[in-house]
Amino acid sequence: MKVAVVGCIHGELDTIYQQLADLEAHNGYKIDLLLICGDFQSIRNENDFKCISIPVKFRQLGTFHQYYKGEKTAPVLTIFIGGNHEASNYLITLPYGGWVAPNIYYMGYSNVVRYKGLRIGGISGIYNKYHRNYGHFERLPMTEDTKRSAYHTRHLEAYRFMSVQEPLDIFMSHDWPSNVVHYGNLDQLLRWKPFFAQDIQRGSLGSPMLDSLFSHLKPSRWFAAHLHVRFEAYVRHDPERETRFLALDKPLPRRKYLEILDLNPTNNSENNTEDDDGAVDNDDNLYYDKEWLAALRVTDEYLSIEEKPEKQVPELWVSPRLSLQDELVKVEEIFKGDYKIDKNFSPVEPVTLNGDSDPDRIRNFTNPQTVAFCEKLGIRDPMTLIVSLYNKPHNPAEISLSDEDDEEQEVDDCQSNGVFVIDRKRDKTLVMEQNTCNTTEKLKQDNREDIETNSVKKLKTDDVNC
Repeated sequence: MKVAVVGCIHGELDTIYQQLADLEAHNGYKIDLLLICGDFQSIRNENDFKCISIPVKFRQLGTFHQYYKGEKTAPVLTIFIGGNHEASNYLITLPYGGWVAPNIYYMGYSNVVRYKGLRIGGISGIYNKYHRNYGHFERLPMTEDTKRSAYHTRHLEAYRFMSVQEPLDIFMSHDWPSNVVHYGNLDQLLRWKPFFAQDIQRGSLGSPMLDSLFSHLKPSRWFAAHLHVRFEAYVRHDPERETRFLALDKPLPRRKYLEILDLNPTNNSENNTEDDDGAVDNDDNLYYDKEWLAALRVTDEYLSIEEKPEKQVPELWVSPRLSLQDELVKVEEIFKGDYKIDKNFSPVEPVTLNGDSDPDRIRNFTNPQTVAFCEKLGIRDPMTLIVSLYNKPHNPAEISLSDEDDEEQEVDDCQSNGVFVIDRKRDKTLVMEQNTCNTTEKLKQDNREDIETNSVKKLKTDDVNC
């Protein structure tokens, strides 16, 4: 199978697709799959720049918006992971992966999928030791701090992979595993990037979190980007397992950012997923991975939208493998053998074909793909939790009153026989002191405080589900 691998693309989607077309025409072959290792920049319009960490002088809209709107279609199935320059407001709506445009699939925070027998894993973002234990708390409106923390890889996402036991053909990351530089031509790397020397000596170049995944997963191929240089390494884990590591550059003249590889899937019958018709996942569709779906279920208890979660994720050597077998059975019951990923993309709020309903990027939105996936698998959607807790109602100051006959009145019509303030969104009644006629502002303040208090209680007791 012909697989094209690219490093960072920084919004240059048309450039990549045109180069693939030229290679196909010149060499007479067909490319089956394109893998992009981050800094994809799924920017739908200029308002998305409010949620992306890019200096103003480097901001370019790119051409992704044309694929999002259906003006163009990706000529080859494209799978990408997130880097450190992404439209986070869009990608955080797809934490478990999904289509960002027709034929363009985002892997989410972490994921394993299958294509034509290839088992492909990936993890988004870059390492930051101060944010590794954070929950996925980022929401709109984004601050300069949350624009950055949004792309820092969480420990939870690495921990999910500790349940993965079956071989991976490919693993994608934006960051590099820290120790991989010692398995390639380090002298040549330092000639190209001499300023790497100090970080390498301190062990701070790349991600120690990915070192653990590298040793545990032992994928046949590992692709990365981020450091804007081509680098190869070869690691022999044991007599039967080896990993070929390849990092690529960004699309600039005379830079090595694209390679075409012939890749074949690992022969492992346990890895094959079949639909109800018995067709193995070797067609043109993308498939969920059973083992990964089970891993999502067994680790869902650690999902948090708090900056500093109360429940800490175990360290990577504490594997949840023991409870995975029961979850595999449950996954089989849920999916009934049909693991095909639906091609269910549609433009989502706020950016639709009719315009932009939130140009200031202050409201949070769920994504129907994620909502449907979570409901089916029985796990929680971080954005559903965030929307339920933090989105302000359209008329937050509007409060209705009701008497014993449930007839609505204005606040100024306080009666001496008692006043009831109704928060209809939460179906909760607040009883005010009898014979007291409060001002409108007092009622608004009390109601807002009650909403905040009860919303926090709802989150902590997991009353809000996807």
